[in-house]
Amino acid sequence: MTEQRDTRIKRLKMRSMRRGIKEMDLILSAYADANLAGMTTGELDLYDALLEENDQDLYQWVTGQAATPARFGSLIGEIAQTFQN
Repeated sequence: MTEQRDTRIKRLKMRSMRRGIKEMDLILSAYADANLAGMTTGELDLYDALLEENDQDLYQWVTGQAATPARFGSLIGEIAQTFQN
């Protein structure tokens, strides 16, 4: 059975705010609240894949301490921009 869009968004929001480190909880939950509802299915797929990544890696990518993998480049840029605003 396919997950309904609203259920998927709720799941992604929960995963965004229940991370391994508090900094990523704050960063990803702010991004999720501001953006998930307006994302396409493909964008949600990419965000879902991003949530599978290690928090320490995500934090370094968002803060510019490490190079972001190409597939996540624009998404990490958006997340960093949302958090800085």
